[in-house]
Amino acid sequence: MIEVQHLSRFYGTFAAISDISFSIQSNEVIGFLGLNGAGKSTTLKILAGLLAPSSGQIFINGLDWIDNPDAFRASIGFLPEEPPLYKEMTVCEFLRYLAKLRKFPNEDLESRIDTVLSLCQLSERKHQIIAELSLGYRKRVGIAQAIVHKPTLVILDEPTSGLDPQQMVELRQVIRGLSQEATVLLSSHNLTEVAETCDRLLILHQGKLIAEGDRESLSHDISKSENRIEIMVSNTNNIDKLIQTVLEKERYQIVESEDVLTLHCQTTLSTPELVRQLVNADIEIHQVTPMQSELEQIFLSLTGGTL
Repeated sequence: MIEVQHLSRFYGTFAAISDISFSIQSNEVIGFLGLNGAGKSTTLKILAGLLAPSSGQIFINGLDWIDNPDAFRASIGFLPEEPPLYKEMTVCEFLRYLAKLRKFPNEDLESRIDTVLSLCQLSERKHQIIAELSLGYRKRVGIAQAIVHKPTLVILDEPTSGLDPQQMVELRQVIRGLSQEATVLLSSHNLTEVAETCDRLLILHQGKLIAEGDRESLSHDISKSENRIEIMVSNTNNIDKLIQTVLEKERYQIVESEDVLTLHCQTTLSTPELVRQLVNADIEIHQVTPMQSELEQIFLSLTGGTL
């Protein structure tokens, strides 16, 4: 289990993160989300043992970051966005070298390398020079180096950035497989990747943890405070101005076709009240449909973005 308690990091008087607390169960795959500047990179560097917190504590299976820094770092596997690879080596040579740097027991080394190659779907590439591999396979080698010493927590920063769709699907399978032996913390801007890969989400905004939970629970929490609705109306003269008059304080998006406009509204108004206001403005309504919060809308709602 990973426990983060009241974690803060200051640069001068600026708080990059402030009083963050959360826990992660063993073998969970956690998605770490936030806008640029939200504090994700700072938090990941602290969790990886690369940056000291200004205050707060981190425990991995009871092991304290501050009291046992070397043992703590040994329990972490970290893949930065740009994989740290020695490209002149073969895959096997590189993993063997990294395992020895991590002081992995010699008697178990070859067996461990075989296990890692299998987990990362690299067995058929183990004798290939890393420089000759595609970007997708180099990403897999980056994950392999992060887990070769059998860490408790694996931190992956933008692991699928730059990959084509097929490579992304394959790497998601690799990431899910990692949860067989480690807890995985995944930071990504790709919300589809997070939705299809992670068990639970942590959402950071302006240095604070503002939400955590699975996709369904976050969607439920938002639906209690915001009404998301799709309304089809007639496309008539001055319709844009009429809509703006009614929805000036609400968030909405217009999808236009020849005869009908579709409004995607994110509003604090109830559906009957919104419909009443549109009708009073002489807007002809064809259809009203409630909308479920998808991950993109959940994220934007929580971080104050727009539709």
